[in-house]
Amino acid sequence: MTVGRWAAITATCVLACCGAVATAAPASAATLPTGARSLESVNYPGRYVRHAGALGRLDPVGTTAAAQTKLDATFTIVNGLASPSCYSFQTRDGLFLRHRDWRLRVDANTGDASFRADATFCAAEGSEAGSVSLASFNYPSRRIRHRDFELWLDPYQDTAAFRADSSFRIAVPWTPKTNRNPVIPGLFADPHIIAANGRYYLYATTDGYASWRGTYYKAFSSADLVTWTDHGVMLDYGPDVSWADDSAWAPAVAAANGRYYLYFSGGAASGNTAKQLGVAVSDSPTGPFRDALGRPLVAAGQYSGQAIDPMVFTDDDGRSYLYWGQGAARVVPLNGDMTSFDPAQVRTITPAGYNEAPFVFKRNRIYYFMWSENDTRSEDYRVAYATGPSPLGPWTKRGVVLQKRLEAGIKGTGHHSVVHAPGTDTWYVAYHRFAVPAGNGTNREVAVDRMAFAADGTIRPITPTL
Repeated sequence: MTVGRWAAITATCVLACCGAVATAAPASAATLPTGARSLESVNYPGRYVRHAGALGRLDPVGTTAAAQTKLDATFTIVNGLASPSCYSFQTRDGLFLRHRDWRLRVDANTGDASFRADATFCAAEGSEAGSVSLASFNYPSRRIRHRDFELWLDPYQDTAAFRADSSFRIAVPWTPKTNRNPVIPGLFADPHIIAANGRYYLYATTDGYASWRGTYYKAFSSADLVTWTDHGVMLDYGPDVSWADDSAWAPAVAAANGRYYLYFSGGAASGNTAKQLGVAVSDSPTGPFRDALGRPLVAAGQYSGQAIDPMVFTDDDGRSYLYWGQGAARVVPLNGDMTSFDPAQVRTITPAGYNEAPFVFKRNRIYYFMWSENDTRSEDYRVAYATGPSPLGPWTKRGVVLQKRLEAGIKGTGHHSVVHAPGTDTWYVAYHRFAVPAGNGTNREVAVDRMAFAADGTIRPITPTL
């Protein structure tokens, strides 16, 4: 992030969140690693940011410290709840570090704009090389600092003492990540995964918003489905889409014509709650994408059911098919431009139990049509599937293959996508679930697990893992 970008962020958040202009301290922006980390004080080496109960403190943590103390001093650095250019800090219990009445504490994410702003911090260079200072997103003239070993959000002072009190080294965590999932840190949902150019690319809804009112999408890539690179925002409704301004849900990407096409759903800029489908295009799988039409591809009310959750399947003959819908599942062959279709060819293919999130793939001449059942806010959100002889069916329902695993604390497993390792018969499923352990239907995370088949081509039950 450039210094200019830092200035733009601070100015924007003051106007949007505070209603008054404050003078931010001069600073150069810094970049933080995401994932599990600990924050060590610059001027009190051996003391780390931790939460004791709910309150933020600066306490000694050593190799002989209690396991709970080490847990309390470990945070997962994630995508900023209020801005992708900044950061939020999540505890192992799923709570977020935030300021309230200038005191730092940890609380559950309510998803409203005030909480997201209070729990977002922008990184600047600290008082020593390699250290960072954390400015409030909504009060950029204030920074996290320790005072009598308590953590406060105080107005910046251009003194050596304040700079030291507000600077931290990003350290190896006391309790490093041992689980495979979630594969990307932070709150994301509706993952769509593809393989291209020798890498896997993952696209997801940015989660953690009340009523799912996120406004942008990010792209991630990996060579091994374990270590992921964050490529940043690939489409932002604010500057990039004229007909939608919120509810950036369920992205799906398809490659064709030497380009990449992003299909997405969004809320109308007029304030109408009905959703519409759009399509954007890029020369790169990581974007940036631009709106290809300047209008919806599928308008609200054009068909019954809600116009959300687009997905494109391309058959061996190169013909691509667009699937979408909540309440009713629809499919239509796309024209060669990937941005239009013949409305007369739209077909309804809604199976019993269908709610949303259609996904189609092909293996050994069998077509698989998958979807999510129940509501995404329910712990019983799950994935079922059917098989058929063509991309249009007819479909024979086979049953549920991915569902909650309560003994592991895993709930709400759904809205998935499928990919196979190129040149192999090794298959994976990406899906979202309630964030473990404190998530819910608007605080979700992305997981990836293996998917296997029986000799007759049916999908074996998928075990969701931690």
